[in-house]
Amino acid sequence: METWDIYDSKKQRTGRTMKRNDWNMKEGDYHLTALGVIMRPDGRFLITRRVMTKAWAPGWWEVPGGAVLAGEDSRDAVIREVREETGLDVSAAEGGYLFSYRRDNPEEKDNYFVDIYRFVLDFEESEIRLQEEETAEHMLADRAQIEEFARQGIFLHYDSIKQAFAE
Repeated sequence: METWDIYDSKKQRTGRTMKRNDWNMKEGDYHLTALGVIMRPDGRFLITRRVMTKAWAPGWWEVPGGAVLAGEDSRDAVIREVREETGLDVSAAEGGYLFSYRRDNPEEKDNYFVDIYRFVLDFEESEIRLQEEETAEHMLADRAQIEEFARQGIFLHYDSIKQAFAE
């Protein structure tokens, strides 16, 4: 069973954990997610499309990432998630942590922090190995294509992470 650390409002571990996707968080409790924006030197970004079987936002475009497991730090989590979802290893890539944001959703009992990383990685499209349970397809998109998906309302987290696509 996968568990996540519970953090306080200052993003400090509380010493407590929760079961994955157990949306019964108390006020002031948070979990942590890490997202990895991967940019090639040519300025294109690797984005993936969520499978249609996802309960939330099926078919939407996104960047790789996911939950930080109990005891894991967000850098290790984003490296793991990128590798699992795309087959790419960003552990030695240029770049790293950019910023974090927080969401409070008391009615849903789902409060969280998201750490955003951006990596510059020179890779060939043939190196991408998608995790079929998570991702339906991928695209090497320029900023205008990503902004268009966002305008259509089909790019997950765009308003919160758009600065990661800035030059």
